[in-house]
Amino acid sequence: MQSLRNILSLLADGRFHSGTALASRLGISRTAVWKQIQRLSEQYNIPVQAVQGRGYRLPAPLELLDADTIIAELSPTARASLGRLQIEWSLESTSQWLMQSSDVPCGTVVVAEHQSRGRGRRGREWVSPFAANLTFSLLGCFQGAPANLAGLSLAVAVSVVRALSALGVEGLGLKWPNDIQWQGKKLCGILLEMQGEAGGPCRLVCGIGLNVSMPQGVAQDIEQPWTDLQRIMGRPPSRHQLLTALLDELMPALPRYEQEGLQPFLSDWRRWDAVAGKSVQLFLPQRTVHGRAIGIDAQGNLLIEHAGRQETYCSGEISLRTEMEQDHAITD
Repeated sequence: MQSLRNILSLLADGRFHSGTALASRLGISRTAVWKQIQRLSEQYNIPVQAVQGRGYRLPAPLELLDADTIIAELSPTARASLGRLQIEWSLESTSQWLMQSSDVPCGTVVVAEHQSRGRGRRGREWVSPFAANLTFSLLGCFQGAPANLAGLSLAVAVSVVRALSALGVEGLGLKWPNDIQWQGKKLCGILLEMQGEAGGPCRLVCGIGLNVSMPQGVAQDIEQPWTDLQRIMGRPPSRHQLLTALLDELMPALPRYEQEGLQPFLSDWRRWDAVAGKSVQLFLPQRTVHGRAIGIDAQGNLLIEHAGRQETYCSGEISLRTEMEQDHAITD
């Protein structure tokens, strides 16, 4: 694995490097260089161009994350809350790694340049091509019971939108409970998982996947409309800038939620709510509710006007309904 990291670090500038020069820098044979480049392509879908007489290069420069750079750029508040920042080459899942690690301090953040089995909500796969997006998980520790954290996913979503908005991303919307969208297309996903006793304390792993520059070819199996910052902005901030901005918002958001609940995040949620006032379908385990979303309550529950009355839901998955679906809907 280290040899792969070394050769990719040399190629990351997007310039041509001869096989001889790479072999000399790495202390291996030219045949070994060729084999490592084949592995980059086959195992991690990293395209390396080979041109006779010129050598090898990536189609474009590749930004590899560096923990020391990110830590140095964090705000003092975020840095004080950070237990550890760990950048991994490849993991099955950053959240799974944290869930299975009992010896990491609270406030640990693990970032993977590549995930082989990234997870979204309801068991969906989260596509994570190498060094194209941001995929990371944060470990939070809370003294209270897991039930007290019911609205935390909304607070996390608001924190992500605050960070992206501060970097110049416009037109963002929040889809209950925690999807970040742009013009109805998913930009960022959030998955929260908890461990602990019913009465507390508990550990919470917050997994975040942000589409930065998704290669079209690897996204063919995504089952919902999606977008990335490259398509929204043309030239998005660097991944270092993005991760720093996200951690600056997220690190203090978790303890603030534990102390104050959802209240400090409510006004921003309502400002960015992309669903309020629209006809929706809410998919529950045993039925589907058709109605009009009318926002959230102080605990983060979804409010739906349904069959002439207002109802409150704490879970489920929503989708917007087309005009045709509204015309033919049968009220449950």
